[in-house]
Amino acid sequence: MMFYKRTDLIIVLSIVIFSIVFGFVYHFYFSGKPAKAEIYYNSKLVKTVKLNEGVDKIFSIEQNENVVFHLFADGKICFEKSNCPDKVCINSGKMGIVGESAACLPNGIVLKIVPEKNHSEEDADIIAGR
Repeated sequence: MMFYKRTDLIIVLSIVIFSIVFGFVYHFYFSGKPAKAEIYYNSKLVKTVKLNEGVDKIFSIEQNENVVFHLFADGKICFEKSNCPDKVCINSGKMGIVGESAACLPNGIVLKIVPEKNHSEEDADIIAGR
């Protein structure tokens, strides 16, 4: 008994190929652009960090010092420590390409990578209320 047709296989393969090609194009298009990290606390922008290469520091925001960020020398940033119960934010890894984001929902903190230039508060994003 056959559960799929030949056309089903063609459609699925074309979707997979399109997704892979789009992923590579997106990665290579945005990976070379200068970026900055925006840190939101309860949907309000509280800190902007330039992702300059050569700077390595660990910091937190004054609104919640239990959440610690790590800015790496290679121009990437991540959640280093958090007092949240599930630690999903810490497991999100390093980010440095425009469009990447991570959140620590129990603490109300969102980390978003945006273009360094030509970016405004009115651009569409994942933050509620925009």
